[in-house]
Amino acid sequence: MLANLIEFATTHFILSGLFVIILSLLIFTELSKGGKSLSSREVTALINRDEGVVIDIRNKKDFASGHIVGSLNIPHDKLTSRVSELEKHKAKTLILVDALGQQAGTAARDLKKAGFTAARLGGGIATWRSDNLPVVK
Repeated sequence: MLANLIEFATTHFILSGLFVIILSLLIFTELSKGGKSLSSREVTALINRDEGVVIDIRNKKDFASGHIVGSLNIPHDKLTSRVSELEKHKAKTLILVDALGQQAGTAARDLKKAGFTAARLGGGIATWRSDNLPVVK
């Protein structure tokens, strides 16, 4: 199998080269979509050192069903209009949390453009819960 792959790559070096370039561009695009992805442990450390503020971007209903202690609820669709509320936290890292980690990247990118230090909880609140970390209602 590997021998066939090497033979194909050497025989069709232009196609192989284009594949590598496209794959590299895809990886670069995906990595640059949003803020740094933090693990639950890294988020906990930032919170404990008082260097991070958790911003939960889920809707009110989901937020009420369980959220990280001390987190602020600013729904994703209202984040840009409510950025002024976050000015007092500009010296800290804003940690964005959503349900599964899918929307937090774009929100982190928007906050970075506004001059904030932003990161996201990798995997969202689902990862937080799967790590058996506390949530409040």
